[in-house]
Amino acid sequence: MKKLESSLINMVVVLVAVAIITGGLLAWVNQVTSGPIQQQDELALANGIKSVMGLSTLTVSANDTVVQQTDGKESTFIIHKVNDAQGKFVGAAIESTSMGFGGELKVLVGFDANGKVLGYTLLQHAETPGLGAKADRWFQKDGKGSIIGRDMKSAGRLSVNKDGGDVDAITASTITSRAFLKAVNNAYAAYDQQHASADGCSGATVQQGKKKHGHQNPD
Repeated sequence: MKKLESSLINMVVVLVAVAIITGGLLAWVNQVTSGPIQQQDELALANGIKSVMGLSTLTVSANDTVVQQTDGKESTFIIHKVNDAQGKFVGAAIESTSMGFGGELKVLVGFDANGKVLGYTLLQHAETPGLGAKADRWFQKDGKGSIIGRDMKSAGRLSVNKDGGDVDAITASTITSRAFLKAVNNAYAAYDQQHASADGCSGATVQQGKKKHGHQNPD
């Protein structure tokens, strides 16, 4: 009986030791990799901003977080205000998220100072390869459902043909198409609301962020 109790104690001690060592290793790996991962994410975002704004040289003058109600829920948008090489405000790149077919669809979309769509890129998605994943190019310039150059201020919200709009949905991926357009529509709404808030109107919570990206040189 004593031998059995001794064996059980030894097993517990070994298991605890293994758990402690494993936890320590995981914490160490996380600490070592968190820095490089963050740097890669920041570089990808900086390159994404250049891409959606159509500028190889720019300065992000501010990174504002806007929280507003969307479909009865609080949604958070990050607005990266952009100046050109001469320091002139040219618009903003907005991070916006909606729910697609496979999960969250995170879009970075660029608008000029008057609300025209300059470009976009997908920062994150879990859509079906070959179907919903086509969103990364379907709505680009010369794409079948191109939204580039659309004046959001005068044209209003974007929607697919099935919903009475004039944007061609991705073939066999209407859900993804709706999610993508919703993210773009909400991004513009946050951008427009921020301007309204700056003029003294209410309706959204704006948190001023520190300048994250400095002068971006051409690649």
